[in-house]
Amino acid sequence: MTATNNVVKGGQVPLKNVASFMTLTLRLQSRAPHLPGFGVFYGPSGFGKTEASIYAQNKTNAVRVEVGETWSQKKFLQELLFELRIQPKGTIADLADLAKGALGDDPRRPLIIDEADKLIRKNGLLEIVREIGDVAGCPVILIGEEMLPEKLAVHERFHNRVLDWTGAEPCDQDDVAALAAALCQGVTIAPDLQAEICRQSDGRARRICTNLDEAMKIARNKGIKTVDLAAWGGTKYYTSKPPGARYLAAGQRRSA
Repeated sequence: MTATNNVVKGGQVPLKNVASFMTLTLRLQSRAPHLPGFGVFYGPSGFGKTEASIYAQNKTNAVRVEVGETWSQKKFLQELLFELRIQPKGTIADLADLAKGALGDDPRRPLIIDEADKLIRKNGLLEIVREIGDVAGCPVILIGEEMLPEKLAVHERFHNRVLDWTGAEPCDQDDVAALAAALCQGVTIAPDLQAEICRQSDGRARRICTNLDEAMKIARNKGIKTVDLAAWGGTKYYTSKPPGARYLAAGQRRSA
């Protein structure tokens, strides 16, 4: 996990989704030659998918690309070649051939594509990825939202090349404890508060980190070294629920 997201300075927090992503990556790397080399890692936002992929990138020297909303075929290939440290020159076909050749030189080096849902919305992008994986023979991992497998189902040429579908899981109390140990150094987050943060955060790593940061503020403001439910008190949790309307028109009544 990265230093700007859900991580401890100088290293990664060993959450379960990090382990799941590494397992997927290693399975693709060690697959038999006759097996397809594509994998899909999917789940709701905030589950730590991107951070898990960055951990795997660092461990396996993977090439990682995060697809932009406005990317064309050419832009995708240019960014991929930039990550491969290759000067992009020529037509779209030329760029694709450069990428295939570079990835084919080290077929155990994974290609990780984040925000892969956007590949499907762009004409021809998914087919380019399929072709690169087929020709280069390298592991290709797509990362996307919960409905990504269903979206890929209509693209039969890609769907039948997926060796493994791995769903990211919500954080549990062990993950909260790991994050608390990493992010709240010098302050103890009591088990009762860890459990409530896990529940209120809907198991999403990003929200858990935000709530843990709030616990650190409480510790500083109150001058305490342990924050439990009693110390948390009436502080609001960061949850998936949007704030309610602050003002009502004349004659309206707020519902209970």
